[in-house]
Amino acid sequence: MKSGYKKIVLIMVLLWQILLLAGCDQDFGKQPETQIVEQVSEPFRNQDSRGRYDTIGKLGTQSISIPAGVIDGWARYMGDPGDFADPKIKAKYQHPPKTYDLPIESFGFLYRITDGDVYTSFRQTEVDYRRDNETLIPYGKPFPWADVIIYGEYDAAAPLNFNFTVQNEFKLAKEITYFDYIQQERPLYDLTVYRANNGINPETGEPWKSDANAKDILLKKDQAGNIKTYIKCEFTQYKNFCSHMFYNDDWHIRVSISYNRTYLPQWQEMEGNIINILNSWRVSREGKLLGKQIGKA
Repeated sequence: MKSGYKKIVLIMVLLWQILLLAGCDQDFGKQPETQIVEQVSEPFRNQDSRGRYDTIGKLGTQSISIPAGVIDGWARYMGDPGDFADPKIKAKYQHPPKTYDLPIESFGFLYRITDGDVYTSFRQTEVDYRRDNETLIPYGKPFPWADVIIYGEYDAAAPLNFNFTVQNEFKLAKEITYFDYIQQERPLYDLTVYRANNGINPETGEPWKSDANAKDILLKKDQAGNIKTYIKCEFTQYKNFCSHMFYNDDWHIRVSISYNRTYLPQWQEMEGNIINILNSWRVSREGKLLGKQIGKA
C-alpha cells in the first residue's frame, strides 16, 4: 500500500512539474514583447542651467527640444485625451514613451514682439513680463507680449491654407448676421483687407463702434492664390486685439498668435521670428541640438 501511495504521489508531482513548465513556455512566448518594452531606454534630453529637462517630440516634420520653462501650460501629444475628456478615460490613459519621434499636437508659449524673444521662467524675461503686466495693462498701454499656439499638421490630405475657412466665414456672416464682407481698395501692411458692410454699421449708417461681429479680416495669399495668413482684428471703440493665424509648409504647422492691434504692422516679422524660434529648437533624432536654443535659461 505504501509503495502504491508513493507512486501516486510521485506521478502527481511529475504532472505538476509538467504543468508548470507548460505555463513557463506560454509566458516565455510573451517575454520578447515584454523585453522590448523594458529595453526602450529614455532618450537623451537637454537640460537648462537649473537642471530642468526640455520637452521633446516631433512637431510636424521636425524633431524639437523645447527649453524648460518656455511652454505655457503643457505640450499635448497626438492621442492624448482632450481637456474635456471623461476623467475615467484620462485616468486609464497610458502615455507612450516620449521620444523625438512622438508627434506633438500642440503647445503654447509667450513671444515678445519687440525683440523676438520668448518668455522663460527663471530668466530675465519672467521679470520683464511681470513688470509689463503691472505697468502697461492697467494704464491701457500696448502690451508687447503675444500668446502663441503651435499646431502640428499630420493629415496629408488636408490643405495647408485657409481658403475654405475664409469662404465659410463670409458665407456665415451673410446668412446669420447679414453682413457682407467687402474688399477694400487699398491693402494695409501688404495685406488684403475685408470689412463688414464696408466698415459701416447698417443700423446707424456710421462706422462700427462696438460689435463683436464687426472684425476686419486681413489676408495674405501665396503665388498660387492660396490664403496662407488669416488675421481678424477688432478696430472698434473698446476692442483692440488681433487674432492671427498662418501656415508654414516646411514645418507642416499652423500657428496662432494673439496680440494688441498696435503691433499689426509687424505681422510679417512675427511670422519670421516664430519660425526662427522653432528652428533654434531643432534637434537630430538622437537629441543633438542643431543650433543655439532661443529661450534657454
